[in-house]
Amino acid sequence: MYVIPADSKRESILGHAAMEKITVQTKRKKEFVDVTRQVQDAVAKSGVSSGVCHAFVPHTTCGLTINENADPAVRVDMQAKLEEIVAEDDAYTHAEGNSDAHIKSSLLGHAVTVFVENGSLQFGAWQGIYLCEFDGPRTRQLWVKIVPG
Repeated sequence: MYVIPADSKRESILGHAAMEKITVQTKRKKEFVDVTRQVQDAVAKSGVSSGVCHAFVPHTTCGLTINENADPAVRVDMQAKLEEIVAEDDAYTHAEGNSDAHIKSSLLGHAVTVFVENGSLQFGAWQGIYLCEFDGPRTRQLWVKIVPG
C-alpha cells in the first residue's frame, strides 16, 4: 500500500491518478478567467495519454464552466445574463453580502470533466474552460485530476 501525502502538489505513484493544484488570482469582483492552458499543462505533466480530466474548484462563490473561447463577447453576455437572473443587490438574508455569488456558483457548478486523448484535452470547436469569479478579487484554487483509462 502506498500513502500519498495530503499536501502533495502532484500525485503519480504507480498508476495513481495525477493531481495538480493550480492557483488562480482573480482581478475583479466578477470575471471569467480562461484556465484552459493551465489545465492542459496539468494533463501534459501527468503523462496520461488517454483518460479523463476532472477539474474542480473548492470554493462556494466561484464556479467552472466550459464554453466558447473564441469571442470574448460570449463571456460578457453570460455575465450580464447571470446578473439579470441573480442580481447582486437583491434582498438576501445572508449576512456577508455575497449571496448572489453563492447562487451563481451553484447555477454553474464547481466541476467540469473533459476526455483526454493523445495527451490533449478533447474539446468541441471553440470550447475552453473558465473559472467564473463572482466574489473577487481573490486567490482561488483549481484542482485538476487526470485519470488514465
